[in-house]
Amino acid sequence: MSAVDVILLAGRRGETRDPLALEAGVSHKCLSPVAGRPMILHALTTLAESADIAHIHISIDDPAVLDALDMVVRLRAEGRLTVSVARPNLVDSVLGAAQDAQFPLIITTADNALLTWAMIAEFRAGAQGADAAVAFAPRNAVLAAHPDGQRRFYRFSDNAYSNCNSYWIGNAEALKAAETFRSGGQFAKYPARIIGAFGLLNLIRFRFGIGTLEQAFARFSRRFRMEIRPVILSDGAAAIDVDNARTRSVAEEILQRRAAA
Repeated sequence: MSAVDVILLAGRRGETRDPLALEAGVSHKCLSPVAGRPMILHALTTLAESADIAHIHISIDDPAVLDALDMVVRLRAEGRLTVSVARPNLVDSVLGAAQDAQFPLIITTADNALLTWAMIAEFRAGAQGADAAVAFAPRNAVLAAHPDGQRRFYRFSDNAYSNCNSYWIGNAEALKAAETFRSGGQFAKYPARIIGAFGLLNLIRFRFGIGTLEQAFARFSRRFRMEIRPVILSDGAAAIDVDNARTRSVAEEILQRRAAA
């Protein structure tokens, strides 16, 4: 398998500054420190050093804020990194960044500070051949990574899962599935968004855990007329992104543990 492109979403949600950014005195959450480094550098370093990734496309509303990061400057000079201006809406940001990308591609977020090469490789292998795919981690794996790492899970009849903020787009046609996230995604926080994205029946099934995760995605595939596949990652840390002070502490503890190992 040849290396694939990745879109790294680093823009702000609306005009309100993120609490972590305010605390650190920086303009963007992705610049707030995690384990002594700007948050975005954790994911960016992993992506840049992964043999599975060919080119990185960062989407951020103010590209100039990244100019002070040596890694960004170096990767751009090497022709391995492109920075595009994020749009006010998540899906438009994805579509904008994808204009210069090659398919298939992976989409992930700058707050995915615990991303590893193994996670990328496992997700890529599981998504290969699908039109689109979404990475999940089972509840027991997430809690094993850290008991306080994630508090929101999608419950199904086979297990409970957490989204890992990593998505696979197999081809240009599959980009229409990105319309699902025009409202901003975050279905665990705002379940009513599933109505517009997947339909009322699927909302009921999400809320009451009717059927398995595989069955749910088989229904999504029929709805969108393409193969949309769930990929279950073995490392539960993949589902722990840095959203607040609590998850930042969790991420720093896991990073410290990895460094010690």
